[in-house]
Amino acid sequence: MKKGWIIVLVVVLLIGLGGYIWYSRLKNNAAAEGGPYDNTLKPRLELAKMAITDIREESIRMNMYLLIDNPLPVGFKSPQMDYTVYIADTPVVKDTYRKAISVEAGDSTLIMLPVTVLTDKMTNVLKTLERKGIDSTTYKVQSTFELDVPIVGEKTFVVTIERRMPTFYIPKIKIEDIDFGPLGLKRTDVATKVLVTNKNKLPFNITDAKYTVTIDGKVIADGKQPDPILIKAQATTPVIFPVTARPGKTLSVLPKMLFDKKDTPYVVDFQCKLIDKEKNPMIQQSKFVAKITGTLDDFKKLKK
Repeated sequence: MKKGWIIVLVVVLLIGLGGYIWYSRLKNNAAAEGGPYDNTLKPRLELAKMAITDIREESIRMNMYLLIDNPLPVGFKSPQMDYTVYIADTPVVKDTYRKAISVEAGDSTLIMLPVTVLTDKMTNVLKTLERKGIDSTTYKVQSTFELDVPIVGEKTFVVTIERRMPTFYIPKIKIEDIDFGPLGLKRTDVATKVLVTNKNKLPFNITDAKYTVTIDGKVIADGKQPDPILIKAQATTPVIFPVTARPGKTLSVLPKMLFDKKDTPYVVDFQCKLIDKEKNPMIQQSKFVAKITGTLDDFKKLKK
């Protein structure tokens, strides 16, 4: 019986010694390769890409794709991951990825973090970058996740990754004029002149544009422009969008349009997709939504 225990003990010691030698070899290899992982064997993260999906007045939505690499001989699971997103070293998002993460031994997996940045925070960062003339930005993600099994004595890992990418300035849309044609019972043609300001160093196209015009709380016209329109880089591009007024709706607000322009509000709801000919994944096919408001006193082309 005692001899059996001795054999078991020897086997366990040999396994432990083999594991230590194996781990030391991998660790030395990691040290020889260098890199941002502290020369240790632990789960590694890489920011694969970032894609803006939705741009609105109040928020910007984007997807961050993180590659999680597991160089260890055992798989691991984590019930969730806490993360903080920095743009130009300024924290803009703090959230939790609440889906379980599982990575097999010696394998990797790609996860998508849905990130919503409040426009106010983003705007403050962009204003600072613009003032300093900085055209590329460091995007950083600091993540913390707990493993279901200890690895080299640890169960909680904090990993910080960063990637430098071009600074993306949010396009600005301004309604310069709403030009009403002759008002009629059956049809009123409306031309909306829009100024699109692009501070980025890359041009892009807007496509699948849709818009509605509301005057004094009544939706009086709408339209769409499916064809792509080139928006020049670091410039303001004027664009004319054709709009067709809804019969009867225009006449209901006609007195205010003609005699009370100062106190008559308008709202233009605009949406489109952004297309980059270089297929930049940061903005490709992202949805852009804007709400432009003012009063009819801003315009001078209301025709009888």
